[in-house]
Amino acid sequence: MAAIRAVATPAFLWFEYHRPGFPADAYGFSTEDRMVYGSHGLDYILNFAPARFLGDVMLPDGRHAFTAPEVGHMTDVKHVMLWSLLLVGCWLVLAVLCARRLGDGAPGALRRALFAGAWLTILLILGLLGLSLLGWERFFTGFHEIFFPEGNWAFYPSDTLIRLYPDQFWVDSAVLIALITVLAVSVLLVATWPLAHRRQRDLARAHARQEANRQAGTRRQAVRGGSDGTTRDDAAGAQPRSDRGRDTSAGSTSSRH
Repeated sequence: MAAIRAVATPAFLWFEYHRPGFPADAYGFSTEDRMVYGSHGLDYILNFAPARFLGDVMLPDGRHAFTAPEVGHMTDVKHVMLWSLLLVGCWLVLAVLCARRLGDGAPGALRRALFAGAWLTILLILGLLGLSLLGWERFFTGFHEIFFPEGNWAFYPSDTLIRLYPDQFWVDSAVLIALITVLAVSVLLVATWPLAHRRQRDLARAHARQEANRQAGTRRQAVRGGSDGTTRDDAAGAQPRSDRGRDTSAGSTSSRH
């Protein structure tokens, strides 16, 4: 999700519209026009503004830049993005809690979990890459059918969304997302690779933790034994005082008689 968020930035938009080879708009948008209207679309899916934020954008000839179906689709995209960011935030909180639990458990468990997760991410990226290479159009259509089952995501080439975000834009976005993800996973693999010195460090930590637990258990037993002894001594010492109290009471009663 962080890689997707990195792509959804004005910097990437500027790079795409200005890079050599990016297809020009056949219906008259200049690069500057694309930056203006494309930025409106990007801002809309990342803020909490109502639909009129995009629906009120006007072209120089007085027409609305985005039709009602286009605004509706971008609203759906906004909901997917915002809910995804919320879910990722919740997942991060849960991941931190689990990481702390793993860190408090067996030494090296967190590193092994991250290492396995990195490989699973690589397999996922390779699977998605294979599907996209087998047929980009089918992959793109399948993606939209999953997240937008209402079917309001198909537009004509003359519609503003297609003019601002043509197929090449999405291909480049997918490539950049994959590269960012692979880079992050590569760093994670290097940091968690099970080298010999890391395994030895994990064993040393495990031994130290076992020794600390053993010493803590010994101290608890010693404290418990001392408490039991003190309790028995107090009970033994309290009995004569009680007897003396009764003797004194008896003596006082006799003297009064």
